[in-house]
Amino acid sequence: TALDIFLPVGISFFTFQSLSYTIDVYRRDIKPLTNPLDYAFYVSFFPQLVAGPIVRARDFIPQIRKPLFVSQEMFGRGIFLIFSGLFKKAIISDYISVNFVERIFDNPTLYSGVENLMGLYGYALQIYCDFSGYSDMAIGIALLLGFHFNLNFNSPYKSASITEFWRRWHISLSSWLKDYLYISLGGNRKGKFRQYLNLIITMFLGGLWHGASWNFVLWGIFHGVALALHKMWMTITGRKKGEQSHGWRRVFGVIITFHFVCFCWIFFRNADFQNSMDMLKQIFTTFRPQLFPQLLEGYWKVFALMLLGFLLHFAPDSWENAVCRGVIRLPFVGKALMMVVLIYVVIQMKSSEIQPFIYFQF
Repeated sequence: TALDIFLPVGISFFTFQSLSYTIDVYRRDIKPLTNPLDYAFYVSFFPQLVAGPIVRARDFIPQIRKPLFVSQEMFGRGIFLIFSGLFKKAIISDYISVNFVERIFDNPTLYSGVENLMGLYGYALQIYCDFSGYSDMAIGIALLLGFHFNLNFNSPYKSASITEFWRRWHISLSSWLKDYLYISLGGNRKGKFRQYLNLIITMFLGGLWHGASWNFVLWGIFHGVALALHKMWMTITGRKKGEQSHGWRRVFGVIITFHFVCFCWIFFRNADFQNSMDMLKQIFTTFRPQLFPQLLEGYWKVFALMLLGFLLHFAPDSWENAVCRGVIRLPFVGKALMMVVLIYVVIQMKSSEIQPFIYFQF
């Protein structure tokens, strides 16, 4: 009989933080703390505690005893990040989830292949907006309190390879897995075959961290195999690490990578394996593209938000930086008014039930 064990929200995240401190001290990368309160403060710092980003001891601990100072730039950037995070989560992610994505994933066989595919694209946007929205708000709140966190998402769907995707998606987790699992297993120091095996083992364990389910295991193995194949391709073609493609090659790479990630999201999102198979069967056997105009008409608000979300995601970084600088320059009253307007829009669009953050379950 399965034990109904009550676990605190975010246990995985503060366990990872504690492990980073313990391992870094063991490796002598940092000195052990002398004050137990400093350690307790590091582990329990609330903005990112329940769903990340995973803050490393080496990054956070040096900030604890520094004089507290919040500059105008930090305050403005914090407000911008809280605003963008709340917009992503409460307007885009929650609305398309409740009004479209959940319906498709709960009963994939009731919908045609084109509806299942649009639901999958919707989930790709939903999980990004949900999780990066939380990360943005956590980083923004920390800035208002005088602490700097590292970037956790960097437009991941712009990636032209699976390796680049994991440099842009949930950066704090992927770098944690790399430093404490992949490198500990031997990394790339023991030959090419061992490197590929280490990548697969690391991603397999990363999948298992999300939950003891075959869906998560498959999700991790697919990503591990894809990373190994990409490393193999880089070796065969003689391309250097970090070298990026350009032009049409990059466009083609972005399309392929995005659809591979979406394929893997099927297994990540579904509660049981049969649902994943049903969804794939619907997409590949009963596509019915002629239903798309009807679907667009029935869910035009959802598709408008999805279009807005993807356009904002693929917009140049310079645009986001320009908006951020504009928010920093706004007077305090302007910043307050901006937040009031956003909260009003959130209240108008919210569903009857509170939508918890997706990563609260991990």
